[in-house]
Amino acid sequence: MSHSMSSPRNIQLVFETYQKARLVFVQTMAELATRATNVKCLESAGVLELLRPLLSDACSSVRQCAVVAAARLCEHDEGVARQLLNEGMVTITLENLHKYNVYYKRSALYLIRAVAKHNEELAGVIVRLGALEHIVSCLEDFDTQVKENAAWALGYIGKHSESLAGLVVDAGTLPLLVLAFQEPEMSLKQISAGALVDLAQHKPEAVVDAGSICHLVRGLENQDPKLKRSTLCALGAVAGARLELAEAVVAGGALPPALLHTGHDAAPVRRAAACLLRDIVKHSVDVRYFIIISSMLAQLVVNTGGSRPLVELLSETAGGVRVPSCMALGFIAGQSDQLAMAVIEAKILPNDARARRLFVTTGALKRVQEIDTVPGTSLKEYINIINSCFPEEIVRYYTPGYSDSLLDRVEAYTPQIPELFTDRVPSDCQSELTIENGN
Repeated sequence: MSHSMSSPRNIQLVFETYQKARLVFVQTMAELATRATNVKCLESAGVLELLRPLLSDACSSVRQCAVVAAARLCEHDEGVARQLLNEGMVTITLENLHKYNVYYKRSALYLIRAVAKHNEELAGVIVRLGALEHIVSCLEDFDTQVKENAAWALGYIGKHSESLAGLVVDAGTLPLLVLAFQEPEMSLKQISAGALVDLAQHKPEAVVDAGSICHLVRGLENQDPKLKRSTLCALGAVAGARLELAEAVVAGGALPPALLHTGHDAAPVRRAAACLLRDIVKHSVDVRYFIIISSMLAQLVVNTGGSRPLVELLSETAGGVRVPSCMALGFIAGQSDQLAMAVIEAKILPNDARARRLFVTTGALKRVQEIDTVPGTSLKEYINIINSCFPEEIVRYYTPGYSDSLLDRVEAYTPQIPELFTDRVPSDCQSELTIENGN
């Protein structure tokens, strides 16, 4: 080796070249991993083994790109996610989470989300590795994107089951998510609302106890359609769980904006609003107190003009709005004779074949038949009006006790067995036997 090659400058150049090569490698892997079609080829080439040591590389850019490449690979393929866990790559990332800068935190949280999204098993492994503690601390970070990725990861973990959602809630995440929802950044609001939706599916009481209802209702004042949809879905998840929670949603002021949003320009917002109204009025149990409260909620929807927007939504042919609208109308009509009349009057069922079909398939017609009525009352008259919009056999089919009456008819039925299976020989067979005997 010549003296010029061993100079400090040339030695430094060798290390710089090596660092550039590592950076080019992880950047290229991260770019290739954006396409799901490349994952199998990269996996067979041993990309995970090559990325593993780079997760703790001395160069910050190499570390970050290595984590991003790993996250994109496992986001596309559950098998890769399992391999990442088995080889300890997620553990390494968690250990490094608070050692490096915010860019590494963003990428590490992306990796956690990419693994947890696949199923409950992988999300459970993430939790057992102690990820929740790290995620919660990231929710308090000053960087907005770190908080976004943390909220996103919590939603992906908690959405799989009640037990995982409980662990997320017990980690103290809900107050922080509610605070994140109040931040001015739109993307953080949207992601926080989405996480609240995921947790409300399994732990609605905890979402209410965190004081989220008033903030969610206030969030409907924002003009962003995605935020409106997520907020309405979160309120619907809470209201649909139990009657008391539906009361809390109404008491929080959700009903007027929900009615207003049934006329929103965006179809997903209209559908979410219709679903929220459905979830508010759907509750009906045998306890008299709850029936009274449920009827009051349904009456409140009608009194505030809720039936007309719902009727208007039935005319839509796209966006999935008609089914929740029809179900909401069915639940309203099933509460009392006055509410039933309120639906029978904007004359939906007699004039709209599609509405009649939805009224049957969503269970609304069955619910109407289950109402206990006395002949000669106005309620019985209203139910007869509804039933007259459907074929008689359909009404009988959904009438309580109809299946039992069919079974009774089966038991009382006397089978009419064809002559071929009786002991008496048919006449055509007798003639053949006579001919054979004659021979």
